[in-house]
Amino acid sequence: MSEPQDSSKDAALDAFLGLVADKGYAAVSLRDVAIAAGLGFADLYRLYPDKLALVKAFVARIDREVLAGTSPALDPEETVRDRLFDVMMRRFDALKPHRAIVASLRRAASRDPVLALALAPATRRSMALMLEAAGAASDGLAGAVRQRGLLAIYGTVWRVFDRDDSADLGKTMAALDGRLKTAERWAQVFERYAQRPRRGEPEPKPEPEVNSPEA
Repeated sequence: MSEPQDSSKDAALDAFLGLVADKGYAAVSLRDVAIAAGLGFADLYRLYPDKLALVKAFVARIDREVLAGTSPALDPEETVRDRLFDVMMRRFDALKPHRAIVASLRRAASRDPVLALALAPATRRSMALMLEAAGAASDGLAGAVRQRGLLAIYGTVWRVFDRDDSADLGKTMAALDGRLKTAERWAQVFERYAQRPRRGEPEPKPEPEVNSPEA
């Protein structure tokens, strides 16, 4: 993609976000966005054919901002919960200037099933990216369970974040930490249950010690 087109895409997205913050999602039209961005209507259409494309671009921009702060190597001293806490707090920090926009999108989605259907997979993809950034696999059945779990945590903590006016988002941090700790405990219980032998299967024998007489 050429640099001028990148610039036009960013200008259009910035214009869209500003309009949504001022007027609400439902009141914004593509023509409004084109005028605010200084683009011809046909030029905007080539970049973003509808408002849903602009919403998805906004979600992707937040994803990129969060992932930009991810270290290329995992710290072995950190747990998955530690890394998820860091990743999700970076997401809330990235969303902080856009709180009114996200609130408007949520209200609109509650009344617009097309918008809701577009936001759902985009948000799930974001949660998959957050898991991968934290070193947790997001594919397969186990990955799908993790995605749903993190999505539930995200939705619950968002209600705290939406009312958190502190500079350091202390209430949001406390809520996120508590939810992740609870999820970690449940995951440990599930893993212990999954490792139990099934009925009729012999109990696993412990490995003999190297220096024992039986070895």
